[in-house]
Amino acid sequence: MNTIIPSVSLIETRDDIVRNIVSLRQSQDLFDDLSVDAADWALAQQVESDTKPLPYQSHTPVIHRPFEEASWFDAIGWPFKNWQKSRFSDGSFGVWYGSESVETSTYESAYHWYFGFLADAGFQRENVVSERKIYRVRCEAALLDFRPVAQMCPDILHKSDYSYAQRVGARLQREGHPGLVVPSVRRAAGWNYVIFNSEVLSQPRLSCFLNYRLEGKNIRVEREPGVEWMSISVSDF
Repeated sequence: MNTIIPSVSLIETRDDIVRNIVSLRQSQDLFDDLSVDAADWALAQQVESDTKPLPYQSHTPVIHRPFEEASWFDAIGWPFKNWQKSRFSDGSFGVWYGSESVETSTYESAYHWYFGFLADAGFQRENVVSERKIYRVRCEAALLDFRPVAQMCPDILHKSDYSYAQRVGARLQREGHPGLVVPSVRRAAGWNYVIFNSEVLSQPRLSCFLNYRLEGKNIRVEREPGVEWMSISVSDF
């Protein structure tokens, strides 16, 4: 039986969406533990590049495609290849999440970092630093706009119980909808994009780096290492 969804309108979306992911400020060579010879690392990278098909069409000159591919996997491809449980998925399909601003993406990701990763590892009382990458990704799609009707189905914004939202996501994904727009649960002034179809996403561009630094019950957010940009109290969640 289909989950009942209130009447929503479509919003034509042709915008850049902010994607906030865990990453290192300084890249590391993934093959350097196989050999001490840098020539071997280069050979391994070339073999991987030659045997791994691109998951999208590219008109970029061949010499630039390894960099384009890395950005695509970082900013777009990962959640569609690595399915996980989330607000709008029970783990049986992939969902991509983005926000309208860096600030909203920071609140959203800081919540999951603190109450997810750190809680699971038992590190909530430690001074821990997480390095993040911010991408801007182009979205071109007609999305279902849940913002005007969110109060009619408050369970879709429940802070911890995702069961209703997962049923909504399962129905929309099964019926082939590309995605939806929904108010942010973690930042009242923001909203999030929930995408089920990677084909509506393109042009990933690195925007900036962030550090999340846990100090007691506060998460200090830095654009430049050691320089606070914003601070989030975990009680705000």
